[in-house]
Amino acid sequence: MITPDYYYVIVGGGLAGLQLALRIQSDIFFKGKKIAIIEPSKKTNNDRTWCFWEEGVGQWDHLIATQWNKTKFITSELDQELDLAPYSYKMLKSLDFYQYAKDMLDNSGDFFFIKDKVSKIDQVTRTAIGEKANYTATHFFDSRPPADFEKIGNSSMIYQHFKGLYIQTENEHFDPESFTMMDYRVKYNKSTCFTYVLPVSSKEALVEFTFFTPFLADKSVYDEKIREYITSVLKIEKYKITESETGIIPMTDYPFHKANTPYLTKIGTAGGWVKASSGYSFKNTEKKIDQLIENIKCGLRPSKNLFSTKFQRYDAIFLDVLEKRNDLGESLFTKLYTKNKIQDIFKFLDEETNLSEELKIMLSLYHPQFLKSFFKKI
Repeated sequence: MITPDYYYVIVGGGLAGLQLALRIQSDIFFKGKKIAIIEPSKKTNNDRTWCFWEEGVGQWDHLIATQWNKTKFITSELDQELDLAPYSYKMLKSLDFYQYAKDMLDNSGDFFFIKDKVSKIDQVTRTAIGEKANYTATHFFDSRPPADFEKIGNSSMIYQHFKGLYIQTENEHFDPESFTMMDYRVKYNKSTCFTYVLPVSSKEALVEFTFFTPFLADKSVYDEKIREYITSVLKIEKYKITESETGIIPMTDYPFHKANTPYLTKIGTAGGWVKASSGYSFKNTEKKIDQLIENIKCGLRPSKNLFSTKFQRYDAIFLDVLEKRNDLGESLFTKLYTKNKIQDIFKFLDEETNLSEELKIMLSLYHPQFLKSFFKKI
């Protein structure tokens, strides 16, 4: 019998891998188990900004950069401010999270950070094949998406892709008490795209141009649209760029979970943990990990009951609508935000609603394309 090097191997030291490691580290059930986190990069840059809504005090409050209790939804005809109470919308910079996680895990004595790239996991020998070495374990948590998932089967696929600039201004231009969830005044080729604004202070904000589309855009498009928004909508002539970030998030109903086995659990994007209809991942990851840990402690397969079939179908229908009729995005989101309370939207996206609440939201979005997508995905 092969003696494993580690009890668990976590492949990937990003959001999902580090949240999982922190959750394991905080539970005495796992004390004394050797756990490797294998990640090819050092994670020393602020490579992304995570945002999430939450009621009351949360476990990450000591890390958040700022939070808001109000938001705006804006189109060419509408400028609506929404009170989020009892929710807050919280912003966390990835570098703060990476540094905190590494400090906590390094001090535990049970976790080992390994700089390597895993190319394959052999479940027969329970071995992860790396470029520098091989690693055996009783179970693997793997954050690597399949290379060809974007081209397989009948799954719907759109991308949330964006570029954001942190800008500083000489004069006060921003309201730090309110952020902009979606502003549709700057458009691109009849596609679903909007600007997202997160004020850090009255003189500093993250301004991000975001697409929900079946296609990707040239880099010059993001720069052009951000510049147009800053100068034409915000009316800011002088500003300094202090940071920038880009991202591509797949929003898909691809069945990632089918790759889970008794010896391997897919996590993060590779596990389908990104909420398919919104692209949000931070709190969704936290919920999946809570269920995963409970499964392990009950002697169950870690991946058991991580997904709601009902909400997977809702997501699949919405994705199919946007994939087939991407020009409908602005009108659909306008219906969503004007015909429903923001608290009900958050509750629905958190998969905490009952059937009558879900029907109200789904009916508020009605368009003939929904019927076509419903019968295709049901």
